[in-house]
Amino acid sequence: MENFSISTVDLIIVVLYIIFIIWWGLKNGKSSDSQSYFLAGRSMPWWIVGLSLFAASISSTTLIGQSGDAYDTGLAVFNYNLTGIVVMVFFAVFLLPLYIRSKVFTIPEFLEKRFDKRSRFYFSAICIIGNIFLDAAGALYAAALIIKLIYPAADLQLIIIIFAAIAASYTIPGGLSSVIKTELIQAIILIIGSIILTFFCFQQGGDYFIDLYKNGDILAKLIRPMDDPATPWLGLIVGMPILGIYFWANNQTMVQRVLSAKTVDEGRKGVMLNGFLTMATLFIIAIPGLIARGLFPGLDRPDMVYPTMVINLMPIGLLAIILAALLSALTSALSAILNSTSTLFTMDFYSHFNKNADSKKLVKVGKIASLVIIVLAAIWAPQIGKFGSLLKYYQEMLSYISPPIVAAFLLGIFSKRVNGNGTFIGLISGLAIAVLMLFFRQEIFGNMHFLLVVPFLLSASMLIMYFTSLMSPAPAYGKLVDTTFRKNDLVAEFRDLRGNAWYKSYLGWTILLLGLSAILWVVFC
Repeated sequence: MENFSISTVDLIIVVLYIIFIIWWGLKNGKSSDSQSYFLAGRSMPWWIVGLSLFAASISSTTLIGQSGDAYDTGLAVFNYNLTGIVVMVFFAVFLLPLYIRSKVFTIPEFLEKRFDKRSRFYFSAICIIGNIFLDAAGALYAAALIIKLIYPAADLQLIIIIFAAIAASYTIPGGLSSVIKTELIQAIILIIGSIILTFFCFQQGGDYFIDLYKNGDILAKLIRPMDDPATPWLGLIVGMPILGIYFWANNQTMVQRVLSAKTVDEGRKGVMLNGFLTMATLFIIAIPGLIARGLFPGLDRPDMVYPTMVINLMPIGLLAIILAALLSALTSALSAILNSTSTLFTMDFYSHFNKNADSKKLVKVGKIASLVIIVLAAIWAPQIGKFGSLLKYYQEMLSYISPPIVAAFLLGIFSKRVNGNGTFIGLISGLAIAVLMLFFRQEIFGNMHFLLVVPFLLSASMLIMYFTSLMSPAPAYGKLVDTTFRKNDLVAEFRDLRGNAWYKSYLGWTILLLGLSAILWVVFC
């Protein structure tokens, strides 16, 4: 690995690809007004929404982390994606129409429309801090690790600065339109590159995977026993869906792409397309990661599994495509995080405190915020390698915080009695519980798997929110318009879809998606 050197041909292809992405992003940018800059004018068709969602979701955590987890524990890590697909269906049917109809720029803004500004500021602040110091910095650090694998003598901080500059060069001037249009190219490169790598992986190690499957080895199974350290089967039912709702339905970086759709129907179809692409990660990420266990046994660091496959399996010329795919995953995730975080700051904080700011002023502030965000992430990124344990605790803290936020959205949408006071008390109580869990989890839950702990945190938050809401007046009618689920609306939608061919309706693709998910669970049970 240390003696590896990239060929001149591969290097030229990768450099040309980066130059093309920057040019393409600048060419397709829109920053004339706040709606264009932050939400791409709400004009995106379903196929762009779907590809953009996929590119934004395939971060360093997915590409590098999931292949590493598959190497370590087998296919169980794919359960997060498969459960996520079920969550996407729930999101598309029940939540997405409310988000789009309410005309919000940010997900925290939705909380203000349904409850009050306290919940909005709390959630937005949590998202901004996490996006800068965990997600953006993590993407920069992962990119630097890959380059250092090829050029060990390269300076870590310099690599981070270069990648930050690449993502910022088109994200800051062009806004969400630039991000989405570059993600379209990056998603295609990512899919093609991953398919090529999968082909070579199966060519050299496919027998290893087939033997594991035929022998019923636990590594080739999705459904695991209750004592499994990776994913106990009950966790798939009571834990993963909660984390999935937070990621797919409450995460500004993801939902912002759906908010850019020109209609509710286009947004829903985009989510369905992303569901099918996410299902494909079983074959282009998880299974190759497991095959690598047979091809490269004894790797010390699982996060080096994907780069190891790239470097050792790909011939000259094709190696550049895989490196471009890897860079696509990293830069697309980074630009998505950068744009969504600047949107949160501008629309949730600045626009509230400067209510006279016009559209152009908001765009200017958004660009300045993006610059500050990328600088902070670039400064913090090198520290991740030094304080890995702190980062782990921080990730765990975010996981503890997510159940109260999910509780706020679920109760807010499906209960008309929950009000702003009860929700804010529930969120703050959830934060207090998260702090207790961080220090006293062992004393409270012992060795119980985290996925089995999550529903307790959700239930506690929901109970607090509901019963404290009963202690103050019910929400005004205006707080419930376009923010709460109405059964009659859904029934009317289904009635309108009856005459359409199944393949023209998002509902038909939804049923197909759920059916294929069930088949995968049965095949790999």
